[in-house]
Amino acid sequence: MKTIRFVKMHGAGNDFVLVDDRDGSFPSDDHRRIAALATRPDGIGCEGVILVQRPRSDAADFRMRFFNPDGTEADLCGNGARCVAAFARAIGAARRDTMRFETAAGAVDAEILGDGLVKIAMPPPKDFAEDFCVAGVPHKIVPVENLAKTDVAGDGRRIRMSEAFAPDGTNVDFVVYRPPNRVTIRTYERGCECETFACGTGSVAAAVIGVSDYGLRFPVHVKTSQGYELIVDGAWDGARFDGVTLTGPVKRVFAGEIDWDALDMVGE
Repeated sequence: MKTIRFVKMHGAGNDFVLVDDRDGSFPSDDHRRIAALATRPDGIGCEGVILVQRPRSDAADFRMRFFNPDGTEADLCGNGARCVAAFARAIGAARRDTMRFETAAGAVDAEILGDGLVKIAMPPPKDFAEDFCVAGVPHKIVPVENLAKTDVAGDGRRIRMSEAFAPDGTNVDFVVYRPPNRVTIRTYERGCECETFACGTGSVAAAVIGVSDYGLRFPVHVKTSQGYELIVDGAWDGARFDGVTLTGPVKRVFAGEIDWDALDMVGE
């Protein structure tokens, strides 16, 4: 029997299973069991599985790997990155409240601010198109007037799977802009294939497009579907963004262990 020890955390309602994998023993190529681990209610249940591994470079404190609930690996998760910073500090993978860690989207700097808040420096948003950008991962922004009446699941899946974003698809964020600096958001996330409780990279994407195209100004306050607030800050010179950060709450929910081999029985 292989036992996996984990910590459950959430960042602004976005929940994750975090594992200390500095010894490299986690079966990261077993995507079916990773998906089973994330499944509700048969597994632990989460919107992402995050590993803390040894860094590949001396310039970083550790390496973050992120897996979607379907078992696929993603380049970055903003709220997951904030949670992993607090987790890494707690287990000693980061020795200070300021740290740098590796992700598939590049190095990320983080700072634990206290009072349950963590701030991360986001990779520069890029590949801007009409209401679209890559904020670590791709996001299509859909401005709406009423989030409560929005068919996030139906419209989100249709846009996510549309030919315009083939073959990899995109995350889809439905947002209400309230100048000068307020946004409310609901997100359909690829890899989850459903509406998520919150999305950090989506909040960043919504904020920067709000600043560039909809008259918002930094810092932008983003309200999630669960009522949490994320703050996106940065600089915009009319042509490019610099120093974009994401700040918000993180919370440790519980710790435990699970029989990895028993996950093979989920859904069978």
